[in-house]
Amino acid sequence: MPNAAPEIRAFLCRSDNIGVLIRDPETGACAAIDVPEAAPVFRVLEAEGWTLTDILVTHRHADHIEGIPEVVERTRARVTVPAKAAASVPGAARHVAEGDRVSVGALEAAVWETPGHCSDHVTYHFAGARVVFAGDTLFTLGCGRVMEAEPATLWRSLRRFLALPDDTAVYSGHDYVLSNARFALAADPDNTALAARAAEAERLAAQNRFLIPSSIGAERATNPFLRSAEPALARAVDLPEGADPEAVFTALRAWKNRF
Repeated sequence: MPNAAPEIRAFLCRSDNIGVLIRDPETGACAAIDVPEAAPVFRVLEAEGWTLTDILVTHRHADHIEGIPEVVERTRARVTVPAKAAASVPGAARHVAEGDRVSVGALEAAVWETPGHCSDHVTYHFAGARVVFAGDTLFTLGCGRVMEAEPATLWRSLRRFLALPDDTAVYSGHDYVLSNARFALAADPDNTALAARAAEAERLAAQNRFLIPSSIGAERATNPFLRSAEPALARAVDLPEGADPEAVFTALRAWKNRF
């Protein structure tokens, strides 16, 4: 028999970070994906009546881990961190790398190493639940800034998401949706699906909501960085149709940095 679908809550932390809790209804096990800030995590746990058992860290940047010590002090949650970030994340109980698996009760995730934004970044893919926690690698309508690698490294990481089923839910680490939408429309102005998603993002923002989670299908259709193999995006960066998608991605990322 298949496992029950996980319960997931996404909420704003700090100014634009996204906090996420995923809970296995069969066992009650519950994990936070990163802890940008402790107070919002406690508020959601209390509102839902959930008990935190785990923290799954995507990468070492301060705005994703600052709340961990306070949350661990109160909950004693087990902290799982990328092995490459072992020296930078406090209180780690487990280090993980490519090919490892983590469990939240009966829910199981594969660990992907997805460098590019930073060298230690990992993604947690819960295939059975059709959900992926992408941290700062893949955003709704965008991608992370390249900070510790060449753009080609981030492009290789992003390509892994393209292999996932369209109905896979994507939770990203920040709400950059409106600014990403403005750039996406500049790069891909004739994309009607993109225009509709940008309008939806504006409507949600007016209600203090955000377009997270997204889905792989929606990102495949509207995210310019995942569409780097499309002729329209090559033309947008003055490259010929049929240009290497890696070169198109590199040009798009450089443009977004200046946008």
